[in-house]
Amino acid sequence: MRVKLIICTFFIGLIFFSCSTKKNTSSQLVKISTEYGDITIKLYDKTPIHRDNFLKLSNDKFYNGQIFHRVIKDFVIQAGDPDTKNSEPYKLYGEKDSGYLLDAEFNDSLIHKYGAVGMAREGDDVNPLKKSSGSQFYIVIGKIFTSKELDNFEDKINAKKLSNIKDSLFNIYLKNDPDVDKLALITQKVNLQSDSIFNSKPSFKLSELQRKYYTTVGGIPHLDGNYTIFGEVIEGMDVVKKISLVKTDKNDRPIKDIKLNIKVL
Repeated sequence: MRVKLIICTFFIGLIFFSCSTKKNTSSQLVKISTEYGDITIKLYDKTPIHRDNFLKLSNDKFYNGQIFHRVIKDFVIQAGDPDTKNSEPYKLYGEKDSGYLLDAEFNDSLIHKYGAVGMAREGDDVNPLKKSSGSQFYIVIGKIFTSKELDNFEDKINAKKLSNIKDSLFNIYLKNDPDVDKLALITQKVNLQSDSIFNSKPSFKLSELQRKYYTTVGGIPHLDGNYTIFGEVIEGMDVVKKISLVKTDKNDRPIKDIKLNIKVL
């Protein structure tokens, strides 16, 4: 995902999470109000860091007056950049958030199904621990997949894993013995060794739960295990779909701003 954030991690985050939201943890529902209608979200107890953070920001009216700065048909709608409260026409947003990161909370039972709510983040190259943005969130629309498409997805992931193993082995061999005349021999060794390593470990396979949802209600399977899901829409997905279909510019920002307000129920 394209999420460019200028973020610094504050030590006060520990204090923030330990004492600021205790009184709110019993409230699991929030309502997003827009000109297109209301969206009711249920927050998950399985992701308490993200749940409590979202409740805290919502109660503090952090999101009120912001816009959905990223809208992609059959993918997601996204908000949470505080700079959008004073949005300027045609400006690219998505670089700012609340100013801190959240530890990832991955759970195999929480997937990117249609209506799931997740937290955006920066890419693995600068964020190998997959920590979440403190405020930028998205609602999943995605699409319905056939079983064959999911089979192909699994094959693609496994092929990538095998390729990564080969690349690592090549680097090791060439570092220890950079003689290019031995390249054919090294390639043979790498192929044999990489196949052995790959076959010794379980291959990537979607769960029954993932296949059930992605072939019926739809979603975005390639985001699973990479972005934290912390809730789901229980009412108002028709509103989400309406927003996803609005006209956008080349940066996926709606031409006409769609403002939002969030209230804890």
